[in-house]
Amino acid sequence: PCVLLSVNDFGICACFGGRLSPPWARANGSALPLSAARPDPLPVNPWDVMLCLSGAVIACENALVVAIIFYTPSLRAPTFVLIGSLATADLLAGVGLILNFAVQHVSPSDTVSLVTVGFLVASFAASVSSLLAITVDRYFSLYHALTYFSEKTLQCAHLMLAGTWGVSVCLGLLPVLGWNCLAEPSSCSIVRPLARKHVTLLAAAFLVVFALMLSLYVQICKVVCRHAHQIALQRHFFSPPHLVATKKGVSTLAIILGTFGASWLPFAIYCLVGEREYPPVYTYATLLPATYNSMINPIIYAYRNAEIQRALAVLFCGCFQAGAGYRSRSPSEV
Repeated sequence: PCVLLSVNDFGICACFGGRLSPPWARANGSALPLSAARPDPLPVNPWDVMLCLSGAVIACENALVVAIIFYTPSLRAPTFVLIGSLATADLLAGVGLILNFAVQHVSPSDTVSLVTVGFLVASFAASVSSLLAITVDRYFSLYHALTYFSEKTLQCAHLMLAGTWGVSVCLGLLPVLGWNCLAEPSSCSIVRPLARKHVTLLAAAFLVVFALMLSLYVQICKVVCRHAHQIALQRHFFSPPHLVATKKGVSTLAIILGTFGASWLPFAIYCLVGEREYPPVYTYATLLPATYNSMINPIIYAYRNAEIQRALAVLFCGCFQAGAGYRSRSPSEV
């Protein structure tokens, strides 16, 4: 690109960054060396770097969870199937963040950008949907505790996974199939090249999922407190261990829901109220915490689990025999 400065005596445009140099750069008819006119390289956006680093951490954390669940035959209960789905979705989201950074700064292209953004939409949608499926599984494990460990429960888990990934893939394909703003920039959202209507749909879907999770966890909390009260009546007092267990269960539910809401709610709300003319820093500042949810998920749902901790010990320390049996807990105990 050539920035026009003036027209010299010969009627030739003098410019920087082009093949010609400004009039005052000419001495005795000779021009300055090309290195003096070479433009500075474009700086890398630090927000993009943080998103890429976040993606790398997310991919590493969740790849370990996926490998452990896949290679441990004893981790086949419905709850571990759903945790594996969550880890897979977060793993893909981490890979997508890395690919998006590479596309933006190595080979920028509208077509490739559509594919990477669609990939990210599908991955994060699958992550959020898997969290809802885990919540439903925990609810069923309390309300149908006697029949939870049955073949029917595993089939229900597989059906939930099929619905979760089917809907997520469809949401990710929408921008690739034409629902984007490349042809009409005025319809762009705060996340280019997604259309405003598409982002509004995603944000509304998230709010519905969050409301369902909130309702289910309130019901779970009621069941936990009711069970603790019944035990106290049978023993004529509320023993300290049961009191501690009840408080721990309620606090765990609060941490799960609070982390999920704090991570995603700012970005979802900004998707509804934000305009494409707003400074990009607002989008980055709300999107980055949303990615942290995928970083925290394996800690909350996987690494705190005793069976997965045992599998980790087998993998890294060999502290247990590979064939040692143990009881698989229900998700209500996780």
